[in-house]
Amino acid sequence: MADSIQTLGELRRQRGQAGQPGGGIKREIRDNLVAKLKTGEPLFPGIIGYDDTVIPQLVNAILSGHNFILLGLRGQAKSRILRGLIDLLDEQIPVVPGCEIHDDPLAPICAACRARVAAEGDRLPIGWLPREARYVEKLATPDVTIADMVGDIDPIKAAQAGLNLADELTMHYGLLPRANRGIFAINELPDLAGKIQVGLFNILQEGDVQIKGYPIRLKLDVLLVFTANPEDYTARGKIITPLKDRIGSEIRTHYPTTRQNALAITTQEARTARPGGLKVEIPSYVREIVEEIAFQARAERRIDKRSGVSQRLPITTLELVVSNAERRALANGEPVIVPRVNDVYAALPSITGKFELEYEGELRGAEQVARDLIRSAVGAVFTNMFDGADTRTVVEWFDLGGSLPLGDVTSADDVIAQTRGVQGLQELAQRAGPNSTPPSLASAIDFVLEGLYAQKKIGRSEERGYMAGTELAPRRPARREEPAIDENVRMPGTKKKYYN
Repeated sequence: MADSIQTLGELRRQRGQAGQPGGGIKREIRDNLVAKLKTGEPLFPGIIGYDDTVIPQLVNAILSGHNFILLGLRGQAKSRILRGLIDLLDEQIPVVPGCEIHDDPLAPICAACRARVAAEGDRLPIGWLPREARYVEKLATPDVTIADMVGDIDPIKAAQAGLNLADELTMHYGLLPRANRGIFAINELPDLAGKIQVGLFNILQEGDVQIKGYPIRLKLDVLLVFTANPEDYTARGKIITPLKDRIGSEIRTHYPTTRQNALAITTQEARTARPGGLKVEIPSYVREIVEEIAFQARAERRIDKRSGVSQRLPITTLELVVSNAERRALANGEPVIVPRVNDVYAALPSITGKFELEYEGELRGAEQVARDLIRSAVGAVFTNMFDGADTRTVVEWFDLGGSLPLGDVTSADDVIAQTRGVQGLQELAQRAGPNSTPPSLASAIDFVLEGLYAQKKIGRSEERGYMAGTELAPRRPARREEPAIDENVRMPGTKKKYYN
């Protein structure tokens, strides 16, 4: 094993006197990527929906040795992709122990390490740096300084050691030099002040940095990667043109294009398993409705398209849906947690904060817009699943005066008992999937009722449950009465009518 090598002499004998082969970090990542491509190993496990779009562009950028930027709206797995680059690094690399910039013992670039190599020669002990320690990530904020990113001269260190300020040994390294021989990621690049972005020019073009105008230059070996929202949305700042010109590849990310991909992402990310012994069974139609809410929101004219609707919306919504079903199961002593469509309305807190409204949406309010999205999503899924189904007998039952006062806390047994007299309802519920337990049958019944409500075939209110009609009749505003005419009073500017 590599970590069995303990001294510089042993390392030289293993690799030869020519030193470390290849072209540094970009060559290392490229070689490991090529090996994965040859074996067919997954490149970015957990990244779903990008196989034919984003990942091929990433592969091309890495094969070309480019620094690159991922450009896309929030919740499009940009940061996760960058962190996935760690798997393309070697498991560990040799370093000079104690060096802040992880210097290569075979080719040190800092003055202190060069002095140690010259003094100790083959007896110099070496350390081994794991791949996880070679990834440095920084969230760009307006208060970041050039000293934070690149470094500064430490006058106290110079005074204590009796050194000239221009000596490399007086340098305090920033984040960028500390990422030497690794990956340096900057999230939300436009938020970085313009003068700080200028400080990245040299490292992108020449591969080195200069500190405070002193003749101290470090030939760093680093892969620079960035993320950003599109410029038309990011009003806080923008990427300056010279910096964009120096970034090798600009790769656009996107939201899931199919409901199947979205379902896979949410299933992977949502924390739906619950401790305590209760089993969780989420019906497929509930999962599809939750995903459809996000698709409906991205197409909704009352929601700002430029801000996007994150994939976190269905993830957190599903978690709250399961939690509401868990609360009901615990209250009613049910042995299994089966969410219902009605539980989606209990997840409004996870929906309303995930989108920005246009003016028309502001007039309606975020909660009402969210309710409209839920109803549209239920209608889309119900229509697809029950296309051609005869629902007339159920609708007629309500038209004849029937009502069902069901809520999200009604037990499964009560739902089944109260709906047993609605001709055709439970038979329709059987089409929604296997309903082997009372909670699953109650969920399917609720789905049918919510679907009929979404299609405006029956009505529903929070207080009275399901009933006949499409909507509760809206209250008309009171008619404005004309003021009485008084023949004895004349208002200024009038000739024919007089008002009191």
